[in-house]
Amino acid sequence: MTIAPFAAGTAAADLNTQRLVAMKTTLGTLSNQIGSGRTAETYGGLGSGRTQSLSAHAQISALDSYIAAAGTGATRVGLASASVQQIATLGSTAWSSLVSARSGTGTVARSMLQQDAAGSLGGALDALNQSTGGQYILGGRVTDRAPVESAARILDGDPAEGLDGVRTVMAERQAADLGAGSPKTGRLDLSGAGPSVSLSESQSPGVRTNFGFTLKSAVSSNPAGLAVAVQPGAPATATLSFASQPKDGDIVRVSVQNPDGSQSFVDLTARAAGQGGDGTFAIGADAAASARNLTASLAGKTVTGVQSANPPGATAVLSGGTPASATVTVGAGLQAGDSVQITVGLRDGTSKVLSLKAAADGTTAGTFAIGASPADTAANLRAALATALDTTARTDLAASSATRAASDFFAGSSSPGLSPRRVATDAAGNATGYVADPSGRTLIWYKGDDTSADPRQTATVPVSADRSVAIGVQANEAAFRGTLSGLAVLATTPFETTDTDGIRFEAYATRVQTLLKPADGQPSVQGIASELSLASAQITTQKSQNTATKAVLQKTVDGVESVSTEEAAAKLLTLQTQLQASYQATSMLSKLSLTSYL
Repeated sequence: MTIAPFAAGTAAADLNTQRLVAMKTTLGTLSNQIGSGRTAETYGGLGSGRTQSLSAHAQISALDSYIAAAGTGATRVGLASASVQQIATLGSTAWSSLVSARSGTGTVARSMLQQDAAGSLGGALDALNQSTGGQYILGGRVTDRAPVESAARILDGDPAEGLDGVRTVMAERQAADLGAGSPKTGRLDLSGAGPSVSLSESQSPGVRTNFGFTLKSAVSSNPAGLAVAVQPGAPATATLSFASQPKDGDIVRVSVQNPDGSQSFVDLTARAAGQGGDGTFAIGADAAASARNLTASLAGKTVTGVQSANPPGATAVLSGGTPASATVTVGAGLQAGDSVQITVGLRDGTSKVLSLKAAADGTTAGTFAIGASPADTAANLRAALATALDTTARTDLAASSATRAASDFFAGSSSPGLSPRRVATDAAGNATGYVADPSGRTLIWYKGDDTSADPRQTATVPVSADRSVAIGVQANEAAFRGTLSGLAVLATTPFETTDTDGIRFEAYATRVQTLLKPADGQPSVQGIASELSLASAQITTQKSQNTATKAVLQKTVDGVESVSTEEAAAKLLTLQTQLQASYQATSMLSKLSLTSYL
């Protein structure tokens, strides 16, 4: 740093020079402001306003990202909503078609249901494969592949790979429920000796626990003519075991019997000791201890079966218990019009009453002829009961079996051990229970993510610094599975237009309608649509708020960084005039001498 030399009489000249330089600098600044419209070219030039400008810019940048995310999220949730509404419409249309077909007899509408349902199933699957920007939006966190298989593969499987479709799974289950031979008795044992007719559940614990009818009750209108003795049954006990020690994360699917006689699944995950919670069981010191922990976690539930991958190879051995039975003995006091009502339960929680009435000839459906002796009458009663069982098995039981098998198929997962439940058979081909490890036998229809407990949380849209909106959807949600199950049953089941097929059609229609339109409080497609609609409204509202906030901040930035060109121009003209006058005065003073002054 150098110090300018001082000379007497130079102070005024130096001060004047500084003023001229400052005015020239200001003139340049005003010229730049008029040209650019900005207060300064650097934040340093903003002076004390730079802090306010930097803060506002940071907020605007964040808001821009939230607004952009909201736009992308709105597109995604809009497409997802359209897909969900399409599935809801297809399910509602199928439900209405069943209502119309049930309203008359011999209607041609029945014969069209199968074809229409196949088309609706394909449409629903296409909707579930909706994508945007190369990403599939109904597969949870998995977005790089279509979440569901095609209708053809779902219905018929992949024979080349040895994978069965829902058609085969349904046929297999119906065969297990109805039993072999004819007439079909729904796996109940029907016998008779002398004046008595006996009906009992299977002696096999696996069969009576899982297949066919259950025997619930039997009553007589005239005990003197038709004496009824009922022996209540007791459920078999399931002994659980593992072939090898389960590891952390292994899933065991347990089927349990509900109070109404239906069955449901409980999925339990193996966890290390001290890390458990709901839906888990503790890994013990060895496989036996782990099995005991699994049993303890199912306390209070009636276990009917278990499945898992192998390893750990979970199994359930059913033993003990007693089959329910009923014996009807024909007495001397039998009169025409006397009746016996036998109630059988189905595996979907419903029941059917078989009412048989004594008659002179027994030619009318639901009657049996009074014979020459009690033994002859008992033989006629046994034949009538066999016919009633066969009719109910081919209608209600077959329908119940089909809907349950379809539901099991769509409940299947690619997670180890959670393949669709399959029937186990003995050497003669008779169903004895369910396979402990059904992996590799059935097509897995869903290929998306199924690890999240809350499908909505599989995709979120950040709309503010402390708020995100959940918009995820999974094609394997319970509501979608119900609709797909109902459509699959209709697509694989032909119906005749004749009145004689009315009972079978009624049995199927009742159950399929329940799948297509669940009861209040149950998961529904419309419920998913409502959740997405709410998410869309939240995104729109927050986007509008962000846009308004950005506008306010932008005004703040403009106030600090921008200038009024009119005001700057006026200042520039004033400064030019002042500078010109200063230049002239300075020029005159520079030429001033003592001679010219005198």
